Amino acid sequence: MKSIIKISFIVFLILTGFVLQAQDIKGVVYEKTDHGHKHPLPGANVFWSGTQTGTATDDKGNFAINRIKDNNQLIISYIGYRTDTVTITPQQRRVEVSLEAIVELSGAEVTARLAGSHFSTLNPIQTQTITRGELQKAACCNLSESFETNASIDVSYADAVSGAKQIMLLGIPGKYSQMLFENIPNLRGLSSTYGLMYIPGPWMESIQVSKGTSSVTNGFESVSGQINVEYKKPENSEKLHFELFAGDVGQIEFNSNSAVQFNENLSTGLLVHASKTDRKIDFNGDSFLDQPLTEMINIMNRWNYENHQWEMRFGVNGLYENRQGGQMLGIPENALNPGNPYLIKVKTRHAEAFAKIGWMSHNRAATSIGWITDFSYHDRDAMFGKNIYQGTQQSIYSNVLFQSYIRNTAHTYTTGASIMYDNFSEKLNDSIFGPREIVPGMFFQYTYNNFEKFSAIAGLRLDHHNKFGFFWTPRLHLRYEIDTNTIVRASAGMGYRSARIIAENNNLLATSRRIISLEDPKMEKAVNYGLNITRNFTIDGRVMSINGEFYRTSFKDQLIVDMDQKTTEIHIYNLNGEAYSNSFQVEMMWEVLKNFDVVLAYRWNDVKVTQQEQLVRQPLVNRYKGLVNLSYATNLRKWQFDFTSQFNGDARLPDTKANPEKYQRPENSPAYTIINAQVSKFFRKWSIYAGVENLTNFVQKDPVVAADDPFGEYFDSSMVWGPVLGRKIYAGLRVTL
Repeated sequence: MKSIIKISFIVFLILTGFVLQAQDIKGVVYEKTDHGHKHPLPGANVFWSGTQTGTATDDKGNFAINRIKDNNQLIISYIGYRTDTVTITPQQRRVEVSLEAIVELSGAEVTARLAGSHFSTLNPIQTQTITRGELQKAACCNLSESFETNASIDVSYADAVSGAKQIMLLGIPGKYSQMLFENIPNLRGLSSTYGLMYIPGPWMESIQVSKGTSSVTNGFESVSGQINVEYKKPENSEKLHFELFAGDVGQIEFNSNSAVQFNENLSTGLLVHASKTDRKIDFNGDSFLDQPLTEMINIMNRWNYENHQWEMRFGVNGLYENRQGGQMLGIPENALNPGNPYLIKVKTRHAEAFAKIGWMSHNRAATSIGWITDFSYHDRDAMFGKNIYQGTQQSIYSNVLFQSYIRNTAHTYTTGASIMYDNFSEKLNDSIFGPREIVPGMFFQYTYNNFEKFSAIAGLRLDHHNKFGFFWTPRLHLRYEIDTNTIVRASAGMGYRSARIIAENNNLLATSRRIISLEDPKMEKAVNYGLNITRNFTIDGRVMSINGEFYRTSFKDQLIVDMDQKTTEIHIYNLNGEAYSNSFQVEMMWEVLKNFDVVLAYRWNDVKVTQQEQLVRQPLVNRYKGLVNLSYATNLRKWQFDFTSQFNGDARLPDTKANPEKYQRPENSPAYTIINAQVSKFFRKWSIYAGVENLTNFVQKDPVVAADDPFGEYFDSSMVWGPVLGRKIYAGLRVTL
């Protein structure tokens, strides 16, 4: 471990850089609201006047472009916004452009507003960006609650007692989606169980969701997709912003972010989160709390330095959480353990430091060298009834990249090397285990972009795992513009991951089932390919966007967690047969009337796995999902009203026929609907909001199997298919100074 750290620091001193574009002019394009907020405009066109030389802004509205001799007029355009022309002086290196949101209709100017989420039309990798505006449509207390208005990602409880949540993308559990914090792999191993609650919603600037295999520059772990979280940056965030949130279930939260700009080059930011849930709720009367009692403090300090050739970002993050659940209320007289309650206690400590340092060449355009690194420590002490678990994870991630072009900037490439180091130390009751994983690798990625019809990204990685040896990761993404309103994308590639049985499945400890690992896990391996079509229509001067897609993920090797063989056991073994996911989704976004946005979506999942030589439906995966999201803002956005309804299809449940009759469950869960609503009032520097989640108060009946005998052989809290907590009413305050 010490040698690895020494080597990393030596590399840190020798190498430079976060990968950055080396063009002469950098800038940002945004929409400035009536409240002074700057909303970035991703996908805006930026080109030199009278030429076809141009680029497009990224998901944060940033762009970089080469100077052209004897041309100083830069044109910026975006659908639904007035085109602007900016004069660039010879000494100028950076520009900020604020576009005015208007649509010309019968000679009248109609004010438009930026959509809360949108699909990139220029990136060959199919990517949806969720902006701050979208995050504020619901009670976005943390990352797990950020997808309530999103059709692609499902979020559910992993068990009925600890409060752990998990996501589903393409009908596949979240552990197969690569989670990133500003392109740094995150929420892996131990932190994956409760990690979705460790990223406060008010800290986030945006979320990018990419389906299928992604770029090889970020690693090999993306199987079903990639979710990248961008935090607020000190150089462009509010000087002081804080939020207060309270819910009738006893939840209280405080979030703040502040920034100091020392000069044009150096800035720092401080993000603070504190939360507490202290109300004991047991609406269904099974003696188990419907939500755990929690306390959390989370602090991040980050710095940014940049000049005409260098950019450096670094920071530290520390977190402490204490959660308690189980039988913490009066236990019924007929319970089998009246003097011995079943308790859950989880204490988590997390520390992290990251750095991105970059240098741009002025002698060769579009050329840069960079380094990204991250050090993290995660510690958990947990008790699930009689199961005692202790785990620590020490991780190092380092990625060196070099970017340049071949012949001209239409042919760019990125190449480099990375290393991932994970040191696990786990103890479950009397069993001690702790694999150490070291995965060095190298990669090459080629990008072709003619700025018109066709673009492509082709990448290849070669990695070496200290246990599984060498493996290749090829990936390909294609984009073709049929016309200005129709984009077709296709992708194919492979993804790998090393499974961590207990660290990633702590929810299985909240059962009486005996975990039986029948063989050593193989490296999980899957092929993912997909097709995506985006079509834009203009109706009455407003754009309607329809996105249709199909993705198939086929596992070649997978670790199977089989809960069907025996109700008192969990059998874990390697796949012997087929395992796949077919996911079809269609989504429409349309501003039907002025300031009235509508999102309609439907997704169908066909997810199957081979268990005991039979191909069966993957348990606890909804067959389909429908979404309706309505958002209306009054003129000048004084008021905003948001409504979301989710229609969730049935899911297969693990077999419980061998249980006593009162502990049996049906073969499939019922379909159900969840309704959320929120109203917001905006003032010049502050806003208030109030809303309700799960308006109809729908909850899963008897989510805990054998709740009256938690130390008996049939106890199981992991068979969760729907909400455990009922209706929640909340209110909040946002202040910006």
